[in-house]
Amino acid sequence: MISLDFKKMNGLVPAVAQDHATGEVLMLGFMNQEAWEATVKTGHATYYSRSRNCLWVKGATSGKLQLVREIRIDCDDDAVVLRIEQVGGAACHTGHRSCFHKRVENGSVSIIGEPLFDPKEVYKT
Repeated sequence: MISLDFKKMNGLVPAVAQDHATGEVLMLGFMNQEAWEATVKTGHATYYSRSRNCLWVKGATSGKLQLVREIRIDCDDDAVVLRIEQVGGAACHTGHRSCFHKRVENGSVSIIGEPLFDPKEVYKT
């Protein structure tokens, strides 16, 4: 198994999910050792949820899976880029394609694009 340095951030490394075809940054998550090993083994992006303190397979609830096409590790072995195929088009739990759908311009924030799905329908909230 490939070793990452999980010591610097209390057992976590940041993991950027990037569209493998376009390069668009879709989200940022964190991985612990178990999430890293699951991702490498299954080919499905798996993260560690800091708010729920558990593993989280992206798309397990919504069906919006992230299929890993390539993994890159930074020079210090403490950050990961997952080049993924985003199933269902949307990576963000708000329904937007990217979690980075807020643009700062002239001191204010604007939303880029429209949601691709209704989170209330998908997550039954």
